[in-house]
Amino acid sequence: MGASAATIRYNDKERIRDLYDRVSPYYYSLWGEHIHHGFWVRGDETKEQAQLQLIEHLAQVAGIASGLRILDVGCGFGATSIYLAKNYNAEATGITISPIQVEMANRAAAAQKASATFLLMDAQAMRFDRPFDVIWSVESISHYQDREKFFASAANLLKPGGTFAIVDWFRKAHLTPAEHKKFIEPIEKGMLVELQTMERYKATLESSQLQLVQTEILNEYCAKSWDLPLDIIKKRSFWVLAAKMGPGFVDHLKSFRAMKAGFASGNFVLGLLVAKKP
Repeated sequence: MGASAATIRYNDKERIRDLYDRVSPYYYSLWGEHIHHGFWVRGDETKEQAQLQLIEHLAQVAGIASGLRILDVGCGFGATSIYLAKNYNAEATGITISPIQVEMANRAAAAQKASATFLLMDAQAMRFDRPFDVIWSVESISHYQDREKFFASAANLLKPGGTFAIVDWFRKAHLTPAEHKKFIEPIEKGMLVELQTMERYKATLESSQLQLVQTEILNEYCAKSWDLPLDIIKKRSFWVLAAKMGPGFVDHLKSFRAMKAGFASGNFVLGLLVAKKP
């Protein structure tokens, strides 16, 4: 059983790279330039405003100042790095394992004349000559299989006094096997993630000699993110496309409903953590 279990980890790196290479153009049409949750303060903001508010919220909680050297890990289409470069005068570097995303991100940075560079690099094998003031990761770490290695590497890449700013996907602590199977497994299968608890991340950060300074649960501000995709996937044309893309993409679309159910039940947690390097 152990051998077979090892072969079906949902967050397999090649599956993740293949998914993002194939769906990135469609994701762009679905989510826009930011592929992360929105953060609704009033409730009547557009999706695009809410997505920018999530960046701003994390930047403010993390105390991001002007002119910092920032590494955006799991940078997607590069829009957050570009935003930080333009609005915080940052020297931004984004990394992703998707060649398609690197191409899209570098094209966007050039078009907007932003001080942002994008590289094809595995977050679990990061190599840089100079340290960073900030390591920023929004909704990416749950894809990684070896988080202990990633957190240790991130700690090594931070300057003393540097900041690690994280928003990620978690599961509620102490779920029963039935709750995990009903609420978490469909998300893990469709989104190619493995969900840990926030407590596990806290322990891993601390074992990497990083000091946790802030945590927040963002569910009440971000659950609205799944209203729009559910409207879009009701369209028959989208499922025709999904059938052409294969069973993995069909699982991916089915998991949109699982995300909404996870938020509604509280068994899925969208969490924010900020840590400092002494």
